[in-house]
Parts: sequence; C-alpha cells; structure tokens
Amino acid sequence: MLSLGAGVQSSTLLLLAVEGAIPRFDAAIFADTGWEPREVYAHLDRMEQTAARVGIPILRVSTGNLRTDLLNPTRPSAYLPLFVRNPDGTRGLLARQCTHNYKIRPIKAKIRELLGYPHPRRVPPGVFAEQAIGISLEEIHRAKDADVRYLRNVFPLLNLGWTRADCHAVLTAKGWPDVPKSACLGCPFHGNTAWRRIRDTDPDAWAELLDFDAAIRHGLPRTRAMGRPPRGTFYLHRSCRPLAQASLDDDTHTADPDGCSPWSCRNGSAEQSPPATEPAPATPAPAQADQVRPGAARREGETR
Repeated sequence: MLSLGAGVQSSTLLLLAVEGAIPRFDAAIFADTGWEPREVYAHLDRMEQTAARVGIPILRVSTGNLRTDLLNPTRPSAYLPLFVRNPDGTRGLLARQCTHNYKIRPIKAKIRELLGYPHPRRVPPGVFAEQAIGISLEEIHRAKDADVRYLRNVFPLLNLGWTRADCHAVLTAKGWPDVPKSACLGCPFHGNTAWRRIRDTDPDAWAELLDFDAAIRHGLPRTRAMGRPPRGTFYLHRSCRPLAQASLDDDTHTADPDGCSPWSCRNGSAEQSPPATEPAPATPAPAQADQVRPGAARREGETR
C-alpha cells in the first residue's frame, strides 16, 4: 500500500511505482478531510488517471467533512489546533486530534478492510499490509515503525537516498512541477504565505475561512450547545487576531513545505500523539474539545 498524502514525496512514490522504478503498489490510500484546497483534488484526479494505466487504484477514505463536523453542535468531532488567547492575556494552543481522527483512523480502517478483518475483528498474527510512506532523507528522524502489528512501514525514498529536492526534480521532469501542498484550508499551522495564497486565488474559500474563524471565536458550537463556556478566545491565525484583521505580510514564520502528513507529523511540536492502541472508529472526541486544559494548551514559545 502507498499512504498517499498527495504532497511532493508521496506523489513521487506513486510516479516511481507507475514507471516500475520501485515495486508496484496494490493500492494507494488518500484520507480526505473534505476540507482540502481545490488544487489538491485536481492533483488527485490527475494521479488517478496516471495510476490507472498500470492498475493501481487510488482509494479515497473519509470519516466526514472536518469543517462541517466542527461547526455541527450535535456532533463530537476532534480537536483542531486553534490558537488561544487566555483570560490573563497569555497565548496557548489546543491539542491536535484532527490528523488522527480524519486521516490516520480512516486509513487504518481501510487497510483492515482490505486485509479481510474490519473492526472489531481481530487481525491474526502474521497478517499485515506493507505501507510505503513518503519520507525523504532530510526527514529521516520522522521514519517510525507502525503502532499496530497489521502494518509494516517502509520508506522507499530513504532506501534510494533521495531528498525532497530529488523528488521535485523527478516530478518536474515528468510534467508535474506544480504538486500542491496537502493541508486543510483552515489549518492553523498555515504560514502567512499560505493564507495569502488562499486570499488572493480563491475568494470563495477565503470567505468561508473568515466565516469559520468568526464562528469558533468563543468555542466550538458543540461545547457551547452543551452549556460549557470556554476559557479564552480562539483563532485560526497565530497572532490571536481575527483572520480578516491579521497582518499576512510577515513571513518570519513559514509552514512546513508539504502540509499535513498522516504518518510523519511535519508540525511535530504541536501534534497530539495518537493513542498507543487503536481506538474503535466511533469513539467520540472529548466533550470539552475547545476548552484549554492543562497539557492541551501551552504558552507561546514553550515546547513539549
């Protein structure tokens, strides 16, 4: 299997498999949060056509639309790493569970299904899928073993000794110089470059983001509906200002180049580690998902 994040590295792996430079995958899996930029979906369509030539299906899996779920007062969803201004003026950051709930969990569920042991059936010892992950040489510290025995992680780019620049060169030579960054439109980890790009190229998406940013100012609708007022105010932009008022001209902070990768967190300082054992697919998020809890938020500049 290929874990297809749709960024530069995983797109390179798909192209190499199509051309026979590495062993062909039985399938590639893309976890769709429902909130990706339109260029990511266009790139997926292009990859599907390319992979179909050699019989590699791209399987799109999903547990729902992240934005819709976050704004639904009746549906538990997941933490989004929103920036928080606490009542005493300090700044914090909510823990992140969106990657685990909307990417890792549906990928694992699909792989169990393909193996013939969907949850809650137990996967027998010795039955596993080999999962290729697009980690390049400069990210070798992010290469980790799987946390479940029915997955064996492999890293073809490390075996080749390739860097991200090598991947870019191959994609460009094959006519894919414009592989987009895969990250939700409303990801708080965007740098100002990404915010400006959305604002300047996709006015509909920008208007949607402004509405979402205003809607979460005083907590997620689910928490408010339960009568639990949050502590502090919440923002998409790291300045803790409304997105419509935030200064987007400063590029001192730049986001990671490939966005949100399910298996190799490229914003690791803010990632909430997944549970040691695989949870049931229907496990709801905590009821107070948008309240600042000890350990779930930290002051700006602190590290874990």
